[in-house]
Amino acid sequence: MLSPMNEPGVILAVDRNPRNLALLSSYLERQGYRVRPVASYEELDRALHGAGPPALALVDLAGFDGGIWERCERLHAAGVPIIVVSPKQSATTQQEGRLHGARAVLTRPLILKQLLGLIQGLSPG
Repeated sequence: MLSPMNEPGVILAVDRNPRNLALLSSYLERQGYRVRPVASYEELDRALHGAGPPALALVDLAGFDGGIWERCERLHAAGVPIIVVSPKQSATTQQEGRLHGARAVLTRPLILKQLLGLIQGLSPG
């Protein structure tokens, strides 16, 4: 189970919106998690080639094109659990998320208790 600070893993927070990224990162850090904020494909690619895979990836689709799904597939292939965040509810997004390795697809606005429950329930790798 992924748990605050006492686990070596880092949560990769992927979001093109700097304000949303800062808010999410700050919230998760206050809950005791280590967070690596990522705002671009370049940063995400560097994180994918880093020393070790993150324990979890939270990927907000807003602002990204279809290339985000390839990155999700690479995260999934590395054994990283993925939670996708979508700006709107869509059966297509649900299907695409699952197809590309997401364990869950959440819709904004996020319900923070639900997000924390998912994080706590996911095992790294």
